[in-house]
Amino acid sequence: MRSEDHGVSETQDWRARRWEETHNRIYATAMRLFQENGFEQVSVGQIAAGASVSVPTFYAHYQSKEHLVMQLPTAEEMDAVLAGQPADLPVAVRIRMAMPVWFAAWSPEFREAQLRTRAAEFERTTAGMLADALPGRSGATLPPADHVIVNAYLSAFTMGMLAWADCNGERKLEELIDEAFDALERR
Repeated sequence: MRSEDHGVSETQDWRARRWEETHNRIYATAMRLFQENGFEQVSVGQIAAGASVSVPTFYAHYQSKEHLVMQLPTAEEMDAVLAGQPADLPVAVRIRMAMPVWFAAWSPEFREAQLRTRAAEFERTTAGMLADALPGRSGATLPPADHVIVNAYLSAFTMGMLAWADCNGERKLEELIDEAFDALERR
């Protein structure tokens, strides 16, 4: 009986490794093609062919080519970004401290990719994850007024990202996001 269990485990490990290798190959191929040809000029078919996968396999890994460049954060990433902060700080302060830590981990490819394509989905989803992670203890919920603050800061964050995309990297992303947060706080 144990030998059968071991075989199942090996098969699952092999499948997970194969899935991860394919996922990474699709991503690397897409980034190369975007850099060589521009985002708009590259089709999903070209990405799939370049990665030696079928178009349905591409869609098994990514919902669209936009999902390659604007990947949503995970709940674990949001928890990790907020983990080292005192829970008694105001929500606005915690978000201002968390966002630079989070986007500092972004790859240059991610920063240079077209952020605009999924900004609204990114903003809503990330705000929800932050709101879930902010209470700092299991089962706790964020007060409704703090939900408003979270959404306002994520909106300001998105505007900073879009301003950065519009200025073609002439200004630092961090600087533009700080300006957006400052504008929010002056209101």
